[in-house]
Amino acid sequence: MINPFKKTYTSRELNLFKFLGKIKLFEKLSNAEMAIFIPFLFLRKYKLDEAIFFRNDPSHALYIVKTGQISLNIDIKDRFEVLTIVKAGAAFGDNVLLRNTQRIYSSVTSSEEAELYVVPQVNIHDIFEENIEIKAKMLHSLSEIYNGYTENLFRAYKSSFGFFNLGDAYLHKDNIKF
Repeated sequence: MINPFKKTYTSRELNLFKFLGKIKLFEKLSNAEMAIFIPFLFLRKYKLDEAIFFRNDPSHALYIVKTGQISLNIDIKDRFEVLTIVKAGAAFGDNVLLRNTQRIYSSVTSSEEAELYVVPQVNIHDIFEENIEIKAKMLHSLSEIYNGYTENLFRAYKSSFGFFNLGDAYLHKDNIKF
């Protein structure tokens, strides 16, 4: 039996859900859950070498690459080292899901142009407060992402023959290992 009161979505919304559903942070969400984010997806255009944010900036938004490429960099003394290039269909700035965080890398447009969906932190946390299941699903995805980062760090450390003390990565801010 067809439910006449069931929410239907436009083809634009369905395409947006398909796009978002391929992004790790959103992959566990239903269409109805992703629909809650639609009013807060602000499309912004960036030009080549335009900074999106710098290391140590407050984490105020999540960025989703619609078109183009973004270089994520870490500054070492007076130069930048590229950590990765983020392409269309991927998100960055994911630590915005956590309160009171700062950026740990800088981001700069590395293609002639880039279009990014920007999702403000305040809206994300408002959604989390009203929808605990969305919060749980997205934080679960974030933990999977961070576990992948840790695996990559260990793999890089092993292949570099220990050019740094990996134990330093596990010091708590009060110098207490956890």
